[in-house]
Amino acid sequence: MNECFGFRMLSVLAAAALVGTAIRADDDQPESGYQLLFNGKDLSGWTYYKANLDGKTETADKRFQVVDGVIVANEGKGIRDLNTAGEFNGNFHLIMEFRASLKSDSGVYIRGPQLQVRDFIRRGEHKHLAGVFKNDDWNELDILVRNNQITTSLNGKLIGPDDALEVTVHQGKPKAVLNGKPVEVTNLQVTNGPTAVCKINGVQFDPTYKPGTKGGIGLQAEVGKFEFRRIRIKEMP
Repeated sequence: MNECFGFRMLSVLAAAALVGTAIRADDDQPESGYQLLFNGKDLSGWTYYKANLDGKTETADKRFQVVDGVIVANEGKGIRDLNTAGEFNGNFHLIMEFRASLKSDSGVYIRGPQLQVRDFIRRGEHKHLAGVFKNDDWNELDILVRNNQITTSLNGKLIGPDDALEVTVHQGKPKAVLNGKPVEVTNLQVTNGPTAVCKINGVQFDPTYKPGTKGGIGLQAEVGKFEFRRIRIKEMP
């Protein structure tokens, strides 16, 4: 190999290495308008049963640890929760990635109430996610929270934005027509409060989940090993 060709090859390889490094660095940056809730290095900005974790890479009991740029929730005695120090009481869009070990069970808390996040397919849950859920790999969890939303459920089933529901009451007896078909009414609820649209890899799941009205974001350690990364949030008007 002549010196000129060798120099060009080294230059190309060096440039490729720099591009690769830049790509990996960009992967850790949030989209425009979003802020990171996890810096990829330690648990700054999080609390553990009132203990401030700024600069720490693990909780005292090691149920949560930062390993290779991810938050690892380890199995142990009882359920343990990691929470953001700050609250997010307005409308927001929360995105993160998680990786579930075999039949593991975890969760994400949105201002208090828990959204179950598990190794769904191998646990036989949310079977409609088969084909999009990645076993032993990273999945994207996407949660859109809006306050002061009117929601309606009929007989325990949520009425979606594309459904047409007409209800009349005569002599104390309700009659309902859903999408043009008469439906017996055993339970009808109309509420005003926060709602959440929850998706895994772009597919909606758990439409009945309702977030709390005030509070922060939490992660759960329960059964099996669970990992979280690229946790970011965008607060909206």
